[in-house]
Amino acid sequence: MFYLTVVERDFLLNQSNLRTERVVPTPAYRGMLLDRNGQRLAVSTPVDSVWVNPHVFDSTPDNIFQLSQVLQISPTDFGKLLAKNAKKYFLYVKRDVPDNIADQVKALNLPGVYFQQSYQRYYPEADATSQLLGFTNVDNQGQDGLELAFNSILRGHPGKEKVLKDRLGQTVAVLNVLKTAESGKNVTLSIDTRLQYLAYHTLIDTVNEYDADSGSVIIMDPRNGEILAMANAPSYDPNHRTGSPDASYRNRAVTDVYEPGSTMKTFSIASALSTGKFTPDSKIDTTSDGVYRVGHHTIRDDTKNGVITVTKILQVSSNIGATKITLASPPEQLLNFLHTMGFAQKPGGEFPGQSAGFIPHYKHWSDFELATLSFGYGIDATPLQLARAYSAIANGGHQCPITVIKRTQAPVCPQIMSPQLANQMLTMMQAVLATGGTGTLARIKGYHVAGKTGTSYIAKPGGGYYKDEYNSSFVGIAPATNPQLEVLVLIRNPHHQHFGAIVAAPAVQKILSGALRILNIPPDDLGSS
Repeated sequence: MFYLTVVERDFLLNQSNLRTERVVPTPAYRGMLLDRNGQRLAVSTPVDSVWVNPHVFDSTPDNIFQLSQVLQISPTDFGKLLAKNAKKYFLYVKRDVPDNIADQVKALNLPGVYFQQSYQRYYPEADATSQLLGFTNVDNQGQDGLELAFNSILRGHPGKEKVLKDRLGQTVAVLNVLKTAESGKNVTLSIDTRLQYLAYHTLIDTVNEYDADSGSVIIMDPRNGEILAMANAPSYDPNHRTGSPDASYRNRAVTDVYEPGSTMKTFSIASALSTGKFTPDSKIDTTSDGVYRVGHHTIRDDTKNGVITVTKILQVSSNIGATKITLASPPEQLLNFLHTMGFAQKPGGEFPGQSAGFIPHYKHWSDFELATLSFGYGIDATPLQLARAYSAIANGGHQCPITVIKRTQAPVCPQIMSPQLANQMLTMMQAVLATGGTGTLARIKGYHVAGKTGTSYIAKPGGGYYKDEYNSSFVGIAPATNPQLEVLVLIRNPHHQHFGAIVAAPAVQKILSGALRILNIPPDDLGSS
């Protein structure tokens, strides 16, 4: 007795403390992603993770069944997991369980079953923002999208506490704070949730209406490069990712390239005007039969236009007209102009996984390849690249850096084309929506709108093109007399119809008109009907 009470007293007390005192991590609160108006787009909510100590947990069939039933896991798999990790002292059973499930586990009162508090990410806008924001893993670390891009800012730093636990693993006292957890910082985005909702649901409706493979939409402010909305379809719910195909995670607006088709005519025409050889009123013979030979190849227009102005080339989207004014200059002229506009280089901004696109070197071009480049073939670009290029036209020739962060001061926006050329192109793009143009379905009552349609065949992976698969797109800018919004919609492989003028232009019209109303941007065409 003397030996136990005196000699072994310190040892036994120490062993008792080891059994009840624990150093546990304290989770850091992950910062929120907020929209430009302070609305929450990604928040962290406290949750419990259930774990067991295999040395303490009595792994009888009854205990295994009870715990498995509450946690909705396989008893067989749980039993195998316990057997495999029998020598360990810590084993997660299920991470991030809801409060009601955690309460049911606690009610079982099973020795060796413990709880660890952490945080789980929640996305209020769900599928409307999923590919843009991305998601976190079970440890609340960013894995994709803006969650990944801003992970170092959002994540914070966990702390450590010395705590006293009872036999069920419940903390009964905090003995000492060894390291205080540091919360992550919030990030305020340039996104406007109202516009994001409008853009996403309009895109979904369009993709569904035309039974398309997918679609992308971008809304940006060309005056400062802020992205106001970006969405893709199909999407997924980041709050319930189980079963979502991997392809639905991709932010196609920044990762997927395509051949833009006629939306590139804006830039081939701008390149031709910049040489001084042409003006918007220069007359070009696009042939009376709508057919033009370049080498051994034939270029066709959808309509027979004859002799028309350069403005009319853009208005009716003449392949022959774009070809003729492009072939009037050496091939490096168009190549250099496209590089200046930002093609074949990553558009910038904070988006992970950006594609740079591709333009082959002009030394490898034939006249026919240069001709097809003038109307959007032989070049790979992403929707974001195209939107960035058009922003310079909308902003008087200044191209602002792309960002998804709400700006607190005006950015430095390099001038990449003359104000005169930018204004000429903006005026010519308004003609696209005038009577006789291809973009009449994008008109908005009370506003001057500038735009351009695009339709292109989808390339086959091994070369050549599918005969009945298309990319349909439209870019719209408003108010055209004082541009504040730019909207791009791309619909991939629509059915029933395939022209950008029919498929994409109405979607841009709906998004632009809604955005103008939401942002209270005053009309600039009070005489329109």
